[in-house]
Amino acid sequence: MTFDWSVVWNNRDLFMTGVVVTFTLAVVTMIISIPIGIGLMLVRQYAPAPLSFLATFFVELFRNVPLLLLVFWAYYAIPRMMGMSIGNVATGVIALVLNVSAYNSENFRAGVNSIRKGQLEAGLALGMSWWEGMRKIVLPQATRRIVPVLASTWVSLFKATSLVSAIGVADLAYVALDLRGATFRVLEILTALALIYWVLGYPQAKFVDWLNRKFGTAE
Repeated sequence: MTFDWSVVWNNRDLFMTGVVVTFTLAVVTMIISIPIGIGLMLVRQYAPAPLSFLATFFVELFRNVPLLLLVFWAYYAIPRMMGMSIGNVATGVIALVLNVSAYNSENFRAGVNSIRKGQLEAGLALGMSWWEGMRKIVLPQATRRIVPVLASTWVSLFKATSLVSAIGVADLAYVALDLRGATFRVLEILTALALIYWVLGYPQAKFVDWLNRKFGTAE
């Protein structure tokens, strides 16, 4: 068996384009899913029962449906539901946002619930409004606990973006699989793909470890 690693170097521009698309997908998804996750958490925790039930249903549905299935569902179902066609990239982002928002909601809920209720009650006893107590007492402490978890969610999201290649989004995985079919250099292309994901993902994983050490708390 002979190897031709030049196929990787000769197509480095395509790989770099795929890396940019992958990062863009992850960044856009996280930017959108964080406020949605906060909103879902607030509705689940503090809204009337019917709204809380709907938010809980949303979270449990999109947290437990396999992401690949969700990508295909978004690709085929959403255009029909909206009565209009949307691009593959937008479809991929929608699927990722639905999934990550559900996880972020649980992250925020766990962070808020980890703060003793007595602290908020003490703030209310001192004359604070509910929102002041949340903003000045609960949320600052919860944020410190949520940051490492959000970072872990980011790392998982960065790897999960590869699934949108199944609907033709030209991310890193799609570029590699396309080159594999065009060049028939399966081992070289897939090895390069794995190495690129590792080189990009390992520093992110180490950053998460650092956040856990810096922000980790225990009561």
